[in-house]
Amino acid sequence: MVEKTAGSMVFGGGARVAQIRIARPTDRLDDVVAFWRDGLALPEIGGFTDHDGYDGVMLGLPDRSVHLEFTRHRDGSPCPAPSRDNLLVLYVPDKAEFEALQARFAALGHAPVEPENPYWRDKSVTYEDPDGWRLVICNTPGI
Repeated sequence: MVEKTAGSMVFGGGARVAQIRIARPTDRLDDVVAFWRDGLALPEIGGFTDHDGYDGVMLGLPDRSVHLEFTRHRDGSPCPAPSRDNLLVLYVPDKAEFEALQARFAALGHAPVEPENPYWRDKSVTYEDPDGWRLVICNTPGI
């Protein structure tokens, strides 16, 4: 179990963790950042330009304690395309908020895609970012 205390999360065994960053490379930094930032209305909490050949942007989920980082290297990304089952899942129990997120993505020109795993049908929508990584917005309270 993870508990949150002032300024940190306490993991099993007592390890205090100040932040969690989910990071990945992309060759389409501007498009990928726009998908996640604008689609989920995430705050841009940091970034950098030409740090040892890397540019990057960090987006809060919804704050600094958990965030996404997208980086681009001037020589390109060696990363292969993801499978259709590489997911970031957000559980949104409120139906109106769930529908508002769908409307936001539709207004940005993003249509849902068929989920790879049938578990996600009937309770969620799946979107694919410009690199093929997938976001699932699930209309349940989660686990």
